[in-house]
Amino acid sequence: MTYIKTRDDNKLYYKSWGSGRPVILLHGWPLSADTWDEAAMEIAAAGFRAIAYDRRGFGRSSQPYDGYEYDTLADDLADVIQETGSTDATIIGFSMGGGEVARYMSRHGGKNVIKAGLISSVVPYLQLTDDNPKGVDPAVFEKMTEGMKKDRAHFWGKFFKSFYGGKASDEVLEWSRKQAMEAGFKATLDCANAFATTDFRPDLAAFNVPTLIVHGTKDETVPIDPTAREAAKGIRNARLIEYDGAPHGVFVTDKERLTEDILAFLRS
Repeated sequence: MTYIKTRDDNKLYYKSWGSGRPVILLHGWPLSADTWDEAAMEIAAAGFRAIAYDRRGFGRSSQPYDGYEYDTLADDLADVIQETGSTDATIIGFSMGGGEVARYMSRHGGKNVIKAGLISSVVPYLQLTDDNPKGVDPAVFEKMTEGMKKDRAHFWGKFFKSFYGGKASDEVLEWSRKQAMEAGFKATLDCANAFATTDFRPDLAAFNVPTLIVHGTKDETVPIDPTAREAAKGIRNARLIEYDGAPHGVFVTDKERLTEDILAFLRS
């Protein structure tokens, strides 16, 4: 297997398929880079280099005790970009991965990036606060944490049914549960806290490249109103595509359309 060493001496597993202009794909919580496989195959076949890596704590990457806040995760992305020699890159983040894209743009100035993508993303701010009235009540995240601590294997069963809006096969649900169980438990809990509480609104001004935003209107995991619609308002040169009736896990439920939209964006 192929690994990149981060600046704090952890190892990130990655896949690099195809050749051409790089497209770096960041996966969602609590999954792995494998969720991008089908799209990555099409991206590589279209003449691009598809790079997907397991976030620290997940999949085949190192599972350190800490480093699960977005500054460190953005530094990991910077290390991936540098170590893979990626210039003129497109960075696309799904769900939690959208936060890494946003923080990279602000913390690292979008170095070597010419396009960005936010798919079912948590950007700009997921949590309900006085100045984010459409956000999600913190009690929801507290209940998730309680469920994971009590019996995370059982928790994933219900979670992924909602994640895919009841539109995934039993086999996909089991595949997703298996990925979730392979993640470090500390990483799982810390990353849940990170995506639930991090305010990316100050990062939006750093998006200085064309940005594709895709979100399902029936996403119960990351509702569209405090996220994608607000991101589209705050990012210059952003294009929002709403998938009517689609749930969170569009890489399964709407995979053909998602791949077509990503390829059209890459070619534009």
